[in-house]
Amino acid sequence: MKPQQPNTSFSASRPETALTAEPANMLPRSVLRPNTYLLLDGEWRFKLDPDDKGLHERWYVGQSFDDIAHWPGSVEAHLAQAKGQVTPMGWQDKVVAWYERDFTLPERSDSFPRSLIQLTFGACGYETCVWLNGHPLRTVEDEEIHYGEYTSFSYELPEDYLRPQNRLTVRIADTMDAEIPRGKQESHVYKRGGIWYQTYTGAVRSIWLETVERNRLRTRVDVVSTVEDRLVRFSVTTRIHDPGDYILRLQVFAPKGTEPMASSDFPLRLEAGQKQQRVVLDVEGAQLWSPETPTRYKLVAQLIDSEGYPATIETHFGLRKIEARGRYVYLNNERIYLDGILYQPGTATYEEMQRHFQAMKELGCNLVRVHIAGVDPRIYNLADELGLLLWVEVPSPHASTALSRENHRAELLRMVALIGTHPSVVIWSLYNEDWGAQDIATNPDTRKYIMDMYHYMQLAYPQFLVVDNDGWQHVSFEGRLKSDLLTAHLYTPDLNHWRTLLERLVAGELSGVAAFPLVVGDPFFYRRQVPLIVSEWGGFGFANYGGPNESDERAERIQLFKHELRQNDIAGDIYTQATNIEDERNGLIDPQTGDLTVPAGLLNSRNTNQTAKEGL
Repeated sequence: MKPQQPNTSFSASRPETALTAEPANMLPRSVLRPNTYLLLDGEWRFKLDPDDKGLHERWYVGQSFDDIAHWPGSVEAHLAQAKGQVTPMGWQDKVVAWYERDFTLPERSDSFPRSLIQLTFGACGYETCVWLNGHPLRTVEDEEIHYGEYTSFSYELPEDYLRPQNRLTVRIADTMDAEIPRGKQESHVYKRGGIWYQTYTGAVRSIWLETVERNRLRTRVDVVSTVEDRLVRFSVTTRIHDPGDYILRLQVFAPKGTEPMASSDFPLRLEAGQKQQRVVLDVEGAQLWSPETPTRYKLVAQLIDSEGYPATIETHFGLRKIEARGRYVYLNNERIYLDGILYQPGTATYEEMQRHFQAMKELGCNLVRVHIAGVDPRIYNLADELGLLLWVEVPSPHASTALSRENHRAELLRMVALIGTHPSVVIWSLYNEDWGAQDIATNPDTRKYIMDMYHYMQLAYPQFLVVDNDGWQHVSFEGRLKSDLLTAHLYTPDLNHWRTLLERLVAGELSGVAAFPLVVGDPFFYRRQVPLIVSEWGGFGFANYGGPNESDERAERIQLFKHELRQNDIAGDIYTQATNIEDERNGLIDPQTGDLTVPAGLLNSRNTNQTAKEGL
């Protein structure tokens, strides 16, 4: 099979650090390793396992596969293709599918023989098992089975298992289980229709091989900046096979710069295994990142061994600080109003998402709320470049149990470990509208879990604001809100009722405003001590929300509703939503072309003279 990208040779990472123009990133990851890789995307042998007998019958040793499937692609599409159907087909309980392909062992550079071949899945799930030439593999995290379907995971291929010609076998299993993170995909609890979507799971992102050093930095970097002193706190993760003395070298380059504006070495004594290390770098003279001036700097991080070989990773970052201070949100110590929009990418391609982000910027948004979905990590880089703030969320389970909370926590930790680099990501939601936490008002265990994760995020990731349960039923403990923002989802097509809701909300009425009380647990008395955000509203055109269907009338209604929002002490708002998706026909952007169906600038209320183009 011919690889689908031009750079298919193998070598160890480049030892030099000379900068070139920023390369196009063809892999679904945001931190780069400046080596070469081989995409395994394309045709794979495929076989459905409806009776789940493949493990017992040891299909990974040798099995006749009946069909061909394209990777990446959803199990639903592959099921339909195997049955001779055009449109993706759903499933009702459990799906198990096997994929297999061959690859030729690539030649590796003699200049650095102590290298490994690493296999990485951009995302795959919900359960993934992998065999190489019939031998089971374990992830870098030492998992026999990888759980999760929204983030990448890797395998170091053992030399003893490799052959000149190799066979890679993958088993993927998923269920309608309500205890696993699903987002808005249907489950045994929420069936497809309305705001609930068809499942989209399996081999959903690219898979690739690359050479990596035995002793290296992993492609994840956490960045915390204190804008008052221009000190940047970097956290990197080391992966060591050979214990010994190493030097961690960080260099920061200005945009288009060829000489580092900041550089420092940190000697480390490292044992075998994986370890996170935080270091601080003084980046004097650095400019701050904001939507108006999205200034980014390049970080080159190297782990240098005793022989002087540098294993290198590269990424871009920005300096910024986000705060919830009193009734307002502050970015870099300046008050900012969040003109946001809800975004549900669904099955959109990366190219389509690029067009959507450009269109949301044209609408006048400075924030995009990526709604309980895992997305291609390159989107975070795109938001960094465009100057769009992001509000990201953990795809929610659909039932509240001890196991669902365990699964939720694991998914959160996987996601946040890979997103800590980006200045655009400013807000995280743990839950949305109590999906997966339906007993939040009555179960102290549910509230305790949410409080624990809120406190964890505050300590481990201070660069983010954290929302406990977006929309309503926020948690109060001893009168202290366990959320950095007090948010409300308000849907009405009636302008007079809208005015009344906003007045009651700002006045501190916490019951009878949204679908459920805004706060649960201990009594909480709102006196404008926390930013208030209407984090969902509008949805005009969707049958359940009402409002106009025609673009001109919809734009006029949005303008009127935005005007009322700005008459109140509210820190931001998020219109529902960017594009149509399945039954929700309330988008403002064409899902395929990215063209606006309403005037540009419509959602920009930061400049009262630019709320919309003339003619509304």
